[in-house]
Amino acid sequence: MNATQLSEAARAARVLVVGDIMLDRYWFGDAHRISPEAPVPVVRVIRQENRLGAAANVAKNAAALGAQVGLLGVIGTDEPGDEVLALLGQTTIQSHLHRDPSSPTTIKLRVIARQQQLVRVDFEDQPGQEVLRGKLDEFKTLLNDYDVVLLSDYAKGGLIHIRDMIDVARAAGKIVLVDPKGDDYTRYAGASLLTPNRGELREVVGRWRDESDLSERVRKLREQLHIDALLLTRSEEGMSLFEKDGQLNVPAVAREVFDVTGAGDTVIATLAVMLGAGVSLHEAVQIANRAGGIVVGKLGTAVVTAEELFGVPA
Repeated sequence: MNATQLSEAARAARVLVVGDIMLDRYWFGDAHRISPEAPVPVVRVIRQENRLGAAANVAKNAAALGAQVGLLGVIGTDEPGDEVLALLGQTTIQSHLHRDPSSPTTIKLRVIARQQQLVRVDFEDQPGQEVLRGKLDEFKTLLNDYDVVLLSDYAKGGLIHIRDMIDVARAAGKIVLVDPKGDDYTRYAGASLLTPNRGELREVVGRWRDESDLSERVRKLREQLHIDALLLTRSEEGMSLFEKDGQLNVPAVAREVFDVTGAGDTVIATLAVMLGAGVSLHEAVQIANRAGGIVVGKLGTAVVTAEELFGVPA
């Protein structure tokens, strides 16, 4: 497909994003002195900004490419939860968020001075069991409206039913992509594609000696978990796609790296949209690689638009 055809196809893609929802807060300011109380900089905050984070950022990336996107997850009954809903209201994302009065909305607060992140403060707690069961029930009813399911796991407790979700989605003939976390990938068994980075994969398969050793370790993991493919994101080394029939290595796009925050969100969101648009997996990986190369040139959690990626507005 040419750029115009890709942009048009992206608009027909239907992607359901499920996972941990966060609010990313940024405090921007100046730091000209050291605190007399401790050896830390004093930041005078001059601007504050809120952005959608985690699975919500994944959904926003997919929507920025023109896709029809739904977002299923849990937020608290609090001010940050209200802000998440307000930010979603500024997008085309169809919100299916459950509110849990017993658990606060997860927040990542970043303090930034002179374009450098000085500290990050996290506020988080696990959602209640009852609201998570309700999310699983709604997931089953939403499946018919989407072609691709994207499970964004940030290990915050929002995907305790992920095994059931994968089984149900695959039985319904859906493509299931998972952004994994932790050292136990058995919970992702049966998925179409996993997208770990190097550090995440090492937690599961251990350190590899060379490319041949890596390929063998990934082969065993794929066969053990009955996963169709695994896409390893390798930062400055690009990406490697491992399938039954071989391996595809895609070099990194030559760009200045400003901030890698949320780059994985952009990659998996672009993959989901492209696969939902009917693009082959190999081509989807190369397009996602380009998208990742664009987003690392932006500060914080950000999106890549259809115009930036295809040269054609969504």
